[in-house]
Amino acid sequence: MIKKLITVYLLLLTSLSFAQDAKEIVKIADEKMQGLSNYTTMTIKIVRPTWEREMKMRSWAKGTDYSLIIIDAPSKDKGTVFLKRKKEIWNWLPSIDKSIKLPPSMMMQNWMGTDFTNDDLVKQSSIVNDYDHSIVGDSTIEGYECYKIQMLPKPEAAVVWGKVILYIDKSEYLQLRVEYYDEDAYLINLMNFYDVKKMGGRNIPSRMEMIPVDSPEKKTIMIFNSIEFDIDIDENFFTTQNMKRVH
Repeated sequence: MIKKLITVYLLLLTSLSFAQDAKEIVKIADEKMQGLSNYTTMTIKIVRPTWEREMKMRSWAKGTDYSLIIIDAPSKDKGTVFLKRKKEIWNWLPSIDKSIKLPPSMMMQNWMGTDFTNDDLVKQSSIVNDYDHSIVGDSTIEGYECYKIQMLPKPEAAVVWGKVILYIDKSEYLQLRVEYYDEDAYLINLMNFYDVKKMGGRNIPSRMEMIPVDSPEKKTIMIFNSIEFDIDIDENFFTTQNMKRVH
């Protein structure tokens, strides 16, 4: 009986250790891509079987609570701003000179006609705090040996996915693939990361592709043109008033 209890105890400790390790791995990988704060210029390409569309944008972020994105091109979308301030998501439309607060029900909708959701871009949910993490295997992605980490949403978390699988490089903690599943465990979106290069003083993937699994002929490509980490930026930059002035 004592031997069985010791075995159960050791298994429990091992399970807790792996869970903690998994969360720490995700935290390191997330902080590597985000920093304490960042300023990024990006190009987004929407690829469809018969047409392509390109957008240019800039973004500022501070921690996981604050982010602001402004569209610079094309001209018809220029000046459109998205703001995340803690749990609130706002959209400013210059054509009607109005700020609109996005309800949680819109987080799963596609962002600006891309294959990214609103949640993907403004990161309403936190991959560190809103999920329980566990290492479920190993894999090789583009020659990198990776942890395969399963993330299941916490019961109280307001997240849009039923399950997320992350593939994180073991040596440099690079996010190299993300699988997004719905509540019925069906794979919906696949995001792949490419072109690792030094940007902002650290090695990170500079291009990512989001592919809807049921329409593999479609994809959205996000390219980081430049990025600065740990910039000096105040929380007061991320206000609905500044959405109109940031241009």
